[in-house]
Amino acid sequence: MPSMKAGDKAPGFTALDDTGGRVSLADFKGKLVVLFFYSKDDTPG
Repeated sequence: MPSMKAGDKAPGFTALDDTGGRVSLADFKGKLVVLFFYSKDDTPG
């Protein structure tokens, strides 16, 4: 996947939330969404 920059549109995706339920970017259509990604805990980077 090409790298993204601040302000780029995110590709559609589905992920698990903190309770194990599925959440999709499409669930938030028409709303402002902020995505934050971080490295896996206890890994260099």
